[in-house]
Amino acid sequence: MPPLTPRAVDCSLTFEELLGPRHMTKQGSPAAGATTVEEAQLRSGADVEPLPGCVLFVSNQRPRHEPYRLDASGLTFGRSVAQGVTLDDSLTSREHAHVAWRDGGFVVRDLGSRNGTFVDGKRLHGEVEAPSGSIVRLGGSLLLLTNDVRPLVLDSVSLQGKMVIGPAVREVLRATARAAAHGKTLLVTGETGTGKELVARYFHDQGPRARGPFVVANCGAIPEGVAESLLFGSRRGAFSGAVDAAGIAQRAHGGTLFLDEIAELPLAIQVKLLRLLEYGEVQRVGGDRPEQVDIAICVATWRDLRAEVGAGRFREDLYFRVGRPDVRLPPLRERRYEIPWHVADELGDGIQASAGFIEVCALRPWPGNVRELRAETRRSAALAAEAGRLVVAAEDLDARAGTELGGATTTEPPRDEIARALAEEGGNVTRAARRLGIHRNKVRRWLERHALDPKKLR
Repeated sequence: MPPLTPRAVDCSLTFEELLGPRHMTKQGSPAAGATTVEEAQLRSGADVEPLPGCVLFVSNQRPRHEPYRLDASGLTFGRSVAQGVTLDDSLTSREHAHVAWRDGGFVVRDLGSRNGTFVDGKRLHGEVEAPSGSIVRLGGSLLLLTNDVRPLVLDSVSLQGKMVIGPAVREVLRATARAAAHGKTLLVTGETGTGKELVARYFHDQGPRARGPFVVANCGAIPEGVAESLLFGSRRGAFSGAVDAAGIAQRAHGGTLFLDEIAELPLAIQVKLLRLLEYGEVQRVGGDRPEQVDIAICVATWRDLRAEVGAGRFREDLYFRVGRPDVRLPPLRERRYEIPWHVADELGDGIQASAGFIEVCALRPWPGNVRELRAETRRSAALAAEAGRLVVAAEDLDARAGTELGGATTTEPPRDEIARALAEEGGNVTRAARRLGIHRNKVRRWLERHALDPKKLR
C-alpha cells in the first residue's frame, strides 16, 4: 500500500519551496497521489474528522516520512507483504506486524516476527492496545502512532542547513513569513533549545531589511548595571570608563535586532525599549539628543509574558508592542518525527544510528529539546567510535540524557521487575536496563548482589 505522501524528500529545496504545498514537486506540478479526499479537505480548510494513522519515520535505520491512514482493517507491515506496507528493511520478517485502529484506540499485533515487535520499548507478545503517541519498532524501522495523521500528510520533513523542517516547524515559518511581510515585530515563544534564534533569523531573511545586519542580544546575559549602555550606546564621560560607543540597537540599523530572553530585561530598560519601538529612537547614556534607527525587532522567551505582566515583572505597555504577532515553537516531544533527522545530521557521513537508538531518543522528554538531543548524539557517537563501531546503539545513550532534570531515580525497580525484564530480553543486561529505564550498571550490581547469572534468567 502506498503512503499518503509518496514523494521523496528533496533536501536541496529553498525555504520558499519548503513552505509550498506538500504535494507540489520542485517544478510545481502535482505529485502522484495528491488528490485524495483527505488532502483536498485539509487544503480547503474543511472541518473534517481527525484521521487516525501512523508515520513511518525510520526505515532500514534511516530517516523517512511516510504517513499512513489506519482503520479497523489495519495494515500489515513487513519485508514482503501481499497487501499492506512493504518495508525496505532486512531486519523485518516477511510479514512482521499488524497495526489497526479499533474502538477509539490502536491495536498492534506481532505476526511471529523473527526479531520481535516492540511498543514503547517493550517486546510485544501477541496483541496489545497502544495509545496515541506510541512508538512501534519493527526490525530497523519505527512507526509513530497518532490520533490525527492529517498534519503529516501534506507536509514532509526536510533539512535546510541545520534546521529540520517538519509539519509543525513549517507552520511556524509560514506565520513568521507573514509577520515579516506585514510588520516590524515578532514574539517567538518556546522552551529552551527549540530553535528560537533560527526562527528569528528567518524573520529577518523574509523581511524588507534582509540585506541589513542581524544582531543578537541575550538579555539574560546582560548585567543590569551596563544594560542601557550596551543596548543603546554611551557618550564619553557619562560614567567611569565610558567612551563614545554605539549600542546594539545602533549596530542593527537597517536590519533586525533579536532580543533573546526578553523577559529577563530589567524594568528600567524596558521603558527605553518601548521608546525605540514607538518612535524608532534611542538615546545613548550621557547623550543629549535621540538618534533615529530603522530596525525590525524580534524578541523571544520561554516564559509566559502575560503571566510576567500580571506578576509585575514585565511592562504591560511593552507587552502590547511586542506580544503580537507571535509564534510558538513546539517542544521536541511534540514533533518526535524530527528526531532521526536531527540525529542523522549530527552524525554526518560514515556513521549511522540504529533504530534502537532512535527509539530510546523518541521515548524521552528532552527538556533541552533539539540542542540537548544533538549534544547527546555527539557524545553517543564518540562512545561508539571508541568501541570501533560505525553504528550508534541504544546503550551508547547515557541513562540521564533527555530525562527530566532532577527526575532520575536512585532506587532500583522491584526484584520481580528486573527478573522479568531480563527474562524477556533473553538475559541481555543492556536491553533489560533500557526496558526498565535505568542504567545497565544498576542491573549488573543487582545481579552481583544476589549472585545471579543473567543467562539463567532467560
